[in-house]
Amino acid sequence: MQLRGASADALAALSDLLGSKLQGGADAARVGDDLFTVAGLFRAEPGLRRVATDLSIDASAKQGLVGGILTGKIDPASLDIVSEAVTRRWTSARDLANSLEHLSEMATVKSAGTESARLSDELFAFAQAVNDNPTLRDALSDPARSVDDKATLVRSLLDGKALPATITLAQQALAGTYRTVAVALTTYQQVAAQVHDERVATVRVAHPLTDSERQRLSDALSRQYDRQLHLNVLIDPDVIGGIRVEIGDDVIDGTVASRLDEARRKLAG
Repeated sequence: MQLRGASADALAALSDLLGSKLQGGADAARVGDDLFTVAGLFRAEPGLRRVATDLSIDASAKQGLVGGILTGKIDPASLDIVSEAVTRRWTSARDLANSLEHLSEMATVKSAGTESARLSDELFAFAQAVNDNPTLRDALSDPARSVDDKATLVRSLLDGKALPATITLAQQALAGTYRTVAVALTTYQQVAAQVHDERVATVRVAHPLTDSERQRLSDALSRQYDRQLHLNVLIDPDVIGGIRVEIGDDVIDGTVASRLDEARRKLAG
């Protein structure tokens, strides 16, 4: 998540507070749900958002306001985070809701515990399913269908097959915060990697990798980038043979197609 100035500082402080609350035993899944709900509240109520981000209003008064609205409705740990958020300086008023939603994503990722790799794989697989299935993609983007109806569809597809955290994030992707469901799911994969101090590598191959090949590739890339990498492996018929790796803006292309193109350029030159 890219924020500037005071908003970036506020998010960093709130991320630390979230971490301490979760380490102290707060329910990560509950906190994630709470913060997502509160982010939606601030977006839906411009008057509340203006008050919460108005620096001319005393911080304790703003804390009293959100306490009066939210006490008993969200977890105490969630309320502490929101109460701290309204005391912070924000570069833009919309950054408050965006930051609370980002913290919600972080908490939901944390709720997967030791199954973070499975969470990332499931988010990637669902994103691919949406991308590859026009009927599903249209159903999830249809403005005539309610968000609740779309969420029911998502749950029917994933229930019993995916982690609760995966289902939660897949349903949150329907909220419209991001440009498309696919963009939301890609963002959640990046959040999952960041939470665990990893990077995401998209690997395109002609044939599935064996477990040992996948491990060797992961180890080699992790050494090169001095950080653990989570591999998203795509079977791509255009690859023909070899492998293509995309990590952020970096591209490592060792495919047969790439080598043939290079040979053609040299012959043409």
